[in-house]
Amino acid sequence: MIVRAQQNDTLDLLIWRYLGSTTGIAAVLDLNPGITSLGAFLPMGKAITLPDRAPAAPTVQMINLWD
Repeated sequence: MIVRAQQNDTLDLLIWRYLGSTTGIAAVLDLNPGITSLGAFLPMGKAITLPDRAPAAPTVQMINLWD
């Protein structure tokens, strides 16, 4: 997925906005070589490649003893 940075975006904020977590920051750095040389704030409109979202973990039906 390719997204564009908005004004005053940082890399972790952009990842949080689109992926909902910053756990994939290493994958984003691998997909975007040289992005760390841009500084703390990304240039507005900069195209950033993000990895696909991981599938959600299945929910487990809980059974309580008192049910």
